[in-house]
Parts: sequence; structure tokens; C-alpha cells
Amino acid sequence: MKRWGNMARVFTKLGKQITIAARESGSDPESNPRLRVLVQQAKKENMPKDNVERAIKRAVQKDAADYKEIIYEGYGPFGIAILVETATDNNMRTVANVRSYFNKFGGSLGTSGSLQFLFEHKCVFKVAPKENVDLEQLELELIDFGVEEIEFDEEENVIFIYGEFQSNSAIQKYLEENCYEIHSAEFEWIPGDYRQVTAEQRVLIEKLLEKFEDDDDVQNVFHNMESSIG
Repeated sequence: MKRWGNMARVFTKLGKQITIAARESGSDPESNPRLRVLVQQAKKENMPKDNVERAIKRAVQKDAADYKEIIYEGYGPFGIAILVETATDNNMRTVANVRSYFNKFGGSLGTSGSLQFLFEHKCVFKVAPKENVDLEQLELELIDFGVEEIEFDEEENVIFIYGEFQSNSAIQKYLEENCYEIHSAEFEWIPGDYRQVTAEQRVLIEKLLEKFEDDDDVQNVFHNMESSIG
């Protein structure tokens, strides 16, 4: 049941992103790079084709939900900075929910822009490696396109490419022109510094993060909690 729940959340998130991308730059994936990579990502996630088509159609339907992308910022327990990306058709509902989650776990919702300076906005591509690809050479070639770092994940057998937020289109164009299979293209808020927490503190913080992620209006949650226990 948990797996099906996770799948439903992924489909909801992708569906909103597809609708927003189609509304902003057109419903034809061939002429809309952002939509094109989202459709590819939906295929990788086994999202039904009907769901994808409905999400695109919603972008041109006058009576369809008009999703707005809003970032909420606040401090969780123990001073952990949290950014919550949402796509919502009812801002009053979403802000009330986000505020209640912060309050329930001893945190507080901040004002817009109050915490973003603690993070850097990056684009992150996950691509399939090509046969005999030289990662060092690839990184050298991509530096001119705004790429800052490349990592190979042996377990997933994918290449992670990190670049400047504004370089997203140039990087995607390079990857497509050089026949790289793009699994996903995301925008992430990466913290400049991480905060150490104890095992007990981590339990409470993770409960708050799960609360955010279970909300259908929430697309992504970013924080500056250290991945290892201090």
C-alpha cells in the first residue's frame, strides 16, 4: 500500500508540473523543452499515458484548476531551515496547512525570501550513461553550458549533472543533441551549509518532513539537516 501511495504522489506531482509547463510554453512537447523532459520522466515513472494527456489538456481548459507555484519558508525544530515548494489552486488552504505543520512540530513559518539566501537554486539532470563515456571529458565540455558538477551513481547506473538554475535550457539542449537519455530534470534548492542533529532530533524533524510530503499541494521539500547523525 505504501508503494502505491508513493506512486500516486509521484503521478500527482508530475501531473501538476506537466500542466504548468504546458500552460506556460505550449502543449506541444516538440516545441516546449520543459514539457518534453517531463513527458519523458512520466514514462520512466510508468505514469499512464492517459494521465499525461489529461494533464496537458488541463493547461488549455478554461474551467481547469489554475495552479500557482509558491515557495514557503520556515524553521523546523532545532533551527533546521526548510523550503516547501507547492503547486496549488487554493493558496489560502495551502498556507494554512503549511503553517499548521510547522506549528505542530515546534517550528514557524517565515516570510517570503527570509530563508532562500541559505540555499542555492540549481538544476539537476539525471541521465543514462552512454557506452564508454568519459565523465571528466563530459564535465569539461559541459562547463561552458553552466554545469558545475557531475557525479556517477553506480547503484542507480545514472549520471547526476548539477548546473546553474538559469542554465537549464542550455544543458538540456546539449544532452538532447548529443543523444543522452534524460531520466529527469529537476530544480533543487541546495543548502550552503548543513546543521548537525542528534538521532532523537532527527526523528522529530523527519516526522515534520513526512507531513509536508503527504500534502497533495506540496511538490518538493528542501532542508539543511545533515544527512549523517552528529
